[in-house]
Amino acid sequence: MWRSPATFPTISRRPAPATSTVTAASSGRLGQPHGPPPTCCPAGQPPAPAMSESRKDQVGTSSSEPLPVIIIGNGPSGICLSYLLSGHAPYVKPDAVHPHPLLHRKLAEASGRCLLDQDLDYLSEGLEGRSQSPVALLFDALLRPDTDFGGTLDSVLSWKRQEERAVPHLVLGCGPPGGAWHAMEGSMVTLSQGEWMGLPDLQVKDWMRGKRRGLRNSRATAGDIAQYYRDYVTEKGLSPNFLSGALVTGVEMGGAEPKDPSALFRVSGILTAKDRRQRPFSLWARSVVLATGTFDSPARLGIPGEALPYVHHKLSALEAAMRAGTVTPASEPVLIIGAGLSAADAVLYARHCGLPVIHAFRRPVDNPGLVFNQLPKMLYPEYHKVHQMMREQSAPSPSPYEGYCSLPGHRPLLFKEGRQAVLCDPCSRHQVFGVSLVLVLIGSHPDLSFLPGAGANLTSDPEQPLSAKRNPINVDPFTYQSTCQEGLYALGPLAGDNFVRFVQGGALAVASSLLRKETRKPP
Repeated sequence: MWRSPATFPTISRRPAPATSTVTAASSGRLGQPHGPPPTCCPAGQPPAPAMSESRKDQVGTSSSEPLPVIIIGNGPSGICLSYLLSGHAPYVKPDAVHPHPLLHRKLAEASGRCLLDQDLDYLSEGLEGRSQSPVALLFDALLRPDTDFGGTLDSVLSWKRQEERAVPHLVLGCGPPGGAWHAMEGSMVTLSQGEWMGLPDLQVKDWMRGKRRGLRNSRATAGDIAQYYRDYVTEKGLSPNFLSGALVTGVEMGGAEPKDPSALFRVSGILTAKDRRQRPFSLWARSVVLATGTFDSPARLGIPGEALPYVHHKLSALEAAMRAGTVTPASEPVLIIGAGLSAADAVLYARHCGLPVIHAFRRPVDNPGLVFNQLPKMLYPEYHKVHQMMREQSAPSPSPYEGYCSLPGHRPLLFKEGRQAVLCDPCSRHQVFGVSLVLVLIGSHPDLSFLPGAGANLTSDPEQPLSAKRNPINVDPFTYQSTCQEGLYALGPLAGDNFVRFVQGGALAVASSLLRKETRKPP
């Protein structure tokens, strides 16, 4: 299933026994609840080169000693890059036969040579698929050679641990490794196939077999995936590279400390310790990688009354109201605004709880741009059920779905004290609805407020806001380095790669670029 999280959600949720779905971005983000970071490696496996534990403990005031790399965001993008920078080198298996003839010939030309040392531009030339990134298509084709054709061929890559390739780095995140996945309830299921959520050299199915768990119609729960990412960091010996509880508040670009002119970036923020005490930190780095995803800031309508306490922008607010008993089946309807899968998730959840629902959205039900028209009915019956409700239960029609009212072509105008919502219908008439709670679920935006100008100057169109779908950070397609700032890289949705399956190609490109820089660096 193909989608961009700016258009489709990455995961879906099913509260038993009914079916429901919820969205998330594919990369980690700052600002999640967090616990103590893992600090040990598996028995018998040496830790990856990284900032030492004692150095981590000293992060609190200021350090002028630069790190080669700081990664901001500890979701799948940051984890995959940390794996590559920790000395894990991909090689094509000597006896591998790739089903793509041209790619197979190119791989044979450099037999025995590490993929990180090869010309990624040359290797990815001519590949086609469901991503706009040539390196993402390349790495995915090597990890999952024929998955788009329904095949199950094993990866053609083997992995070697080579200490001389390791680049010291630090991965900063507010929560545990896995990023935004830890902010979701465990009953959620991935929209993409479970196997596509896996990272290099540890297949999801193998991990789940070890946990004595299985996929649901090829889809995994969010709880399983979150734990998989956390276990991946531990099992691959990456824990010393990860610093949880780190909220980045500022990145100064282009200003180096006089003691070390190679330090291009100063990264500062707030570090929350295990005992919840907070202290500032400040670090220097030669390169910074942005891997924060796009799940940080819910999109807003920008209308009067949107800040009233009964208006919310996350489904978790409805769940909390249900638990608190402030919203019940006897309450006024819940107003859900939006025509994407996040809104569909909320409809399903509210219906499962027996809540009356008013569902308002601007597009006509038959608009070909609606996401429901891009999902196979057999794989995603829960979404198509909501689409059917949207179509059949518009206001003028009889009521086949008691307790649900669809309002296509309606635009919210304002929210009033006393829990009243004013909407404009397709004929420009104003309608007032009494509601118990409002959920505005119209997407989300990345939060790069820690960058100068919130990163707007780094995008393809600096005059428009940063958007993973329409205006991502402008990067070189084969290194993922910003075209505007040397030493600054962007991964995942920030660079236009919106699936876990494809963010890994960006990590390959960044690792290859950083390794070349470290090789050229004077002693």
